[in-house]
Amino acid sequence: MKFLVTKDLAHSTLLNYLMGSVVFAIFLYLGFDAVLHAYVIGLDIDSASVTLFGDVENFVEPILIDSLLLQVHIDLFMTLFALLILSSIYIRLYSDKVMTKWVVHLLFIMGMLAPMTLLLAYFVSPSFTAMWLISFVLWHVLASIVAIIILKKLLFK
Repeated sequence: MKFLVTKDLAHSTLLNYLMGSVVFAIFLYLGFDAVLHAYVIGLDIDSASVTLFGDVENFVEPILIDSLLLQVHIDLFMTLFALLILSSIYIRLYSDKVMTKWVVHLLFIMGMLAPMTLLLAYFVSPSFTAMWLISFVLWHVLASIVAIIILKKLLFK
């Protein structure tokens, strides 16, 4: 508990390893999540549009609404879980940096924008598909960079 008061990891190597392991698990989650979305929805505009809206010429049915809502629900929960852990550790380690606030805000905006724009693409306009793709990729890239920065600080002091 001393880390929670002093922010000093020098006296607690176990906590250092624990935080590093959690961040490494989140890093793996981000990679597997990208693979899952590439398989289920697609990571290019054409395949995502075919998944969301179907293709009459090739007899491809659009995604069912319950499948989409389940995917968005899981995405929101897991994104918040990963965001809270990554941002809390990042803020703890880099609270003296000016860019910390900007990185954390951008991380939260991109993380929450990705599932919301997927719903907007399905219900409002297909033009939100490109916005979903951009926010999804930016969220995963930025979260991976933050995870690598945290791991670098924890493992290579």
